[in-house]
Amino acid sequence: MRLEKRNRSSALALLLAPVGAAVFTLLVSGLLVLWAGAPVAQTYGLLFKGGFGSVFALSETLTRAIPLILTGLAATVAFKARLFNIGAEGQLYAGALAAVAVGGMHGAASGSGLAWSPWLLFPLMLAAAALAGAALLLGPALMKARLGVDEVVTTLLLNFIMLLFVSMMLDGPMKDPTAMGWPQSVALQGELELTKLVEQTRVHTGLLIASALAVLVWALLKFTVLGFDIRAVGANARAAAFAGVPVTRTVVLVALISGALAGLAGAIEVAGRTSYVTLDMSPGYGYTGIVIAMLAGLHPIGVLAASVFVAGVLVGADSMSRAINVPTYIADVIVAASLLSVLVATMLTQYRLRWK
Repeated sequence: MRLEKRNRSSALALLLAPVGAAVFTLLVSGLLVLWAGAPVAQTYGLLFKGGFGSVFALSETLTRAIPLILTGLAATVAFKARLFNIGAEGQLYAGALAAVAVGGMHGAASGSGLAWSPWLLFPLMLAAAALAGAALLLGPALMKARLGVDEVVTTLLLNFIMLLFVSMMLDGPMKDPTAMGWPQSVALQGELELTKLVEQTRVHTGLLIASALAVLVWALLKFTVLGFDIRAVGANARAAAFAGVPVTRTVVLVALISGALAGLAGAIEVAGRTSYVTLDMSPGYGYTGIVIAMLAGLHPIGVLAASVFVAGVLVGADSMSRAINVPTYIADVIVAASLLSVLVATMLTQYRLRWK
């Protein structure tokens, strides 16, 4: 068996590829549901209802989608330039910690620190989070550009280093003295928290910020010189350098943008949902963002849809598990199977199988 490059992909194949991937995902996941001893149709029905079947379910899905949009964008920008940023999880925590350091460690309410206006402090908080995330990715990007060090290894290891650093800070200088010994930071001032979009739900205005950033990233990649440079470096760095594209500068700028987006995910998660930093504030948003970027085909607008889909599956799985006792791990299987199916379907639109 061998793969043969197609001269062109037909419009019908491009249209049917995602449909086939979705059907294959449902079939594979259905087999696991049957193995768990549950009815497939009822399980999928409960999954959909739990993720999208009511205002409350949809609000929970959108709340879960907000950090996923930002980490998905971070992976998209980096992967476009073949900078494989696996460290969005650590960058998210770096951003969250920086946001709380600026917005929460000194409170006007307590009379012990900054008495600045929230209108000034909030942008500073987001800027600190973006800078922290960008700084965490800058080192691996420079080592890749200058020394050829594999960024997959360095960014992955930085995740663990960052978590240890956060643990040290939450048990040390940033520990909330009123938390009854629980390792968490001081909470943000109420004025710095994002407002709710819908009353009596948790979905907040971070959704608007994340959606606006998706459009900005799309415009950056589509219409600017930097976007062209990013795509050129991603297609072939050596050819891009030969054509005059500043490869090192482009990789550094990509690292700054990608890290900043992941850092903002941490700040917005703190300002919109948790109010403070804990070691379990992220159930792996940074890693899931990689899956979302691939599901979206590295398209910033597609990241929005992919994030809502993945968030809906994760939220719906919790509801489904409570109703018919199917393990919530089925959600991870569905997301993973979706990714593999989409990748295979995309490959088959570009290559055909030949049997010898």
